[in-house]
Amino acid sequence: MNFLPRLEHVAELQQLPENKNKNLVPVYLDAVADLDTPVSVLLKLREGQKHSFLLESVAPGEKIARYSFIGAGPLKVVATGKGQSFEGDPLVNLEKEMQNFRAVTLPELAVPMTGGAVGYCGFDAIRHFEPKIAPYIEAQKDVLKVPESIYMFFDTVVIFDHVFHSLKIVSHARLDTEDLAAAYKEATDKILAVNAALEKPLVRTPSVAHASAPSVSKIDLEAASNVGKAGYMGFVEKLKEHIVDGDIFQAVPSQRLTVDLPKDVTSLDLYRQMRAINPSPYMFFLDLGDDFQIVGASPEMLVKVNHERVVETHPIAGTRHRGANDAEDDALTAELLADEKERAEHIMLVDLGRNDVGRVATPGTVRVERLMQIEKYSHVMHIVSVVKGDLRDDKTVYDAYRAMFPAGTLSGAPKVRAMELICSLETERRGVYSGSVGYFSFSGFLDTAIAIRTMVVKSGKVYSQAGGGIVYDSNPHAEYIETVNKLGSAVKTLENSSFAAIFISATQAGQLLHRQHNNV
Repeated sequence: MNFLPRLEHVAELQQLPENKNKNLVPVYLDAVADLDTPVSVLLKLREGQKHSFLLESVAPGEKIARYSFIGAGPLKVVATGKGQSFEGDPLVNLEKEMQNFRAVTLPELAVPMTGGAVGYCGFDAIRHFEPKIAPYIEAQKDVLKVPESIYMFFDTVVIFDHVFHSLKIVSHARLDTEDLAAAYKEATDKILAVNAALEKPLVRTPSVAHASAPSVSKIDLEAASNVGKAGYMGFVEKLKEHIVDGDIFQAVPSQRLTVDLPKDVTSLDLYRQMRAINPSPYMFFLDLGDDFQIVGASPEMLVKVNHERVVETHPIAGTRHRGANDAEDDALTAELLADEKERAEHIMLVDLGRNDVGRVATPGTVRVERLMQIEKYSHVMHIVSVVKGDLRDDKTVYDAYRAMFPAGTLSGAPKVRAMELICSLETERRGVYSGSVGYFSFSGFLDTAIAIRTMVVKSGKVYSQAGGGIVYDSNPHAEYIETVNKLGSAVKTLENSSFAAIFISATQAGQLLHRQHNNV
């Protein structure tokens, strides 16, 4: 087997002064993947494992991004929150754990992640970042009963290259050892084990098309919602009063639907349908053990920090459905960009993003590299901007994450006061929704998506949540229908499975309103 870099090269890397603070080096094996897909790789690797992940991406314009990342059987799993081994700030704990994993960056392995902490941080973790929010979170009912955060630490991953139809199996050798040969062999043994799993034939899984679903006539949208139509419209009215009083400019309340997972349909079935029908910049499947999975296709980045320490966020606000043809598509694009209310809301959220990036960026480096451009996806188009800044020397990726969390597009402005009001109205904790999903790589790269267009599958239940930005002239009924529309559009990705029948009332109601204010 041609493992790279070779042991003698690893020994040289161990002695370089610039690597004195590094304790890992990636070791990899190239393999052909013309008969595999990211999903088939995941299915092979997760057999017999409690924890696994798949991260994929489709760039604007519906082109598959170059890499997919797959892993199963992590080194360790760290959960935080009530009843967990660590109940404090999840980022403090994560940063401490990550000190054990500081990888050398290999120029010949130019990928954003060769290993790292993959998982989620839920919205409720904001109580640790903004102490003023803590009393409001603690007064809410914990319905989902999931940890505030879970991160799985993977030192061995499969990187699927869609350009060359190949894959790399990557593991890591410890550099902080006197027996480098043994550490190198341990890494290559892990690679060989993964390679052996990939060479096995895939056991065909049942199609979701044969799953049995409950009768549509039994579905009641009001019963499935945690607040109902009247409750959500009440949220809107109360928040508008605060806007009139000058307390806030905008806030983003939400509602959650809860349904049973149909018999014979798995969370991975849901992901397979989602990735086929609703490709997005951030697609993810996380199996977190204990009958708990997260399935999502989020269009919106929370924060990214690359190897050059550039902090990046992409505010999204303003949405239209895709046109039936090019002419209608162009007309909808022009309508969206000409909508003064949409433009004003978007600029407000860009300013909020600039402020958040500015909290950790070198003064004078915050810039808006793209302003109010249209990005088109399979079902919708959005107004998107790109805000960047250079991370200050005294700041870390954890500081950058904390500064951006949660997204202004999921909270409001001013952010802290908007969150206080949201949490006082919403009597149930949000859990995963409006938090983030992504990874902190061993080489210092951070990439996270906002947890929207996301389903939490836990103990036979499926939870899907959506909200909308409330401003001075918001119409309560229209805002309610907007959330229904967003829930419906997420479930349209599942229309090839029986599970979609559960949400038929939501998708029908959503058709009443094409116009969406914010992408939440």
